[in-house]
Amino acid sequence: MQKIATCAIDPRARGLKAYQANGHALAERALRAAYPVVAQLLGDESFPDLARALWHAQPPVRGDIACWGDALGAFVQTSAQLQDEPYLPDVARAEWALHQCAGAPDQPSDLTTLALLTTHDPAQLRLVLAPGCTVVCSAWPIASILGAHLEASPSLEEAGAQLRAGVAQDAVVWRAGLRPRVRLTLAGETGVLQALLSGESLARALETPDGASTLDFGQWLPMAVQSGLVLAVRTADT
Repeated sequence: MQKIATCAIDPRARGLKAYQANGHALAERALRAAYPVVAQLLGDESFPDLARALWHAQPPVRGDIACWGDALGAFVQTSAQLQDEPYLPDVARAEWALHQCAGAPDQPSDLTTLALLTTHDPAQLRLVLAPGCTVVCSAWPIASILGAHLEASPSLEEAGAQLRAGVAQDAVVWRAGLRPRVRLTLAGETGVLQALLSGESLARALETPDGASTLDFGQWLPMAVQSGLVLAVRTADT
């Protein structure tokens, strides 16, 4: 009787395929968690491909998969397939800032220190900002895009109109309690926040070109305190 030839499957190849499949699924889950808006914008057909491409181009180097994915903004920016979506890199950068914000170390709030504003020279004071606070500057309406997809405000139609009009927006990201937040910066607020984040005194921050001319500190501070953006005031030597 003639024997039928069989092809044995190399267990190493089988293991490699299983590893790749698991890696691709893990990559997609991790990126969806960190970039829900980018996932919505690209859709279920394109986003898994993007996750796999990033996994192969820049695989994780740490055991915690939640720490992987920070390179997505730069990766999207250089992707030939996504050149027709020029706003995506900045949306991704803002979303990663929100993702990082969620795990930023806690910062205690001490609103009694606001009294220092009435007794000390602003040159000797600095503001303590919320955990994960950062500013993302963009030539696109990233605050509106994120707000439309995450909070339904503004509407998708309004955000789309701003996108088509090429409206530029800066977004401030911070954590209020346990909740990461994002909003459009106020007139003059971008420069002030960037100066404060770099360690400048309150006086120097308010002297930034935009801040000095357009930010009403008397109106901004109560809003910043109420929203959890400003947590305390410190003197320069503390």
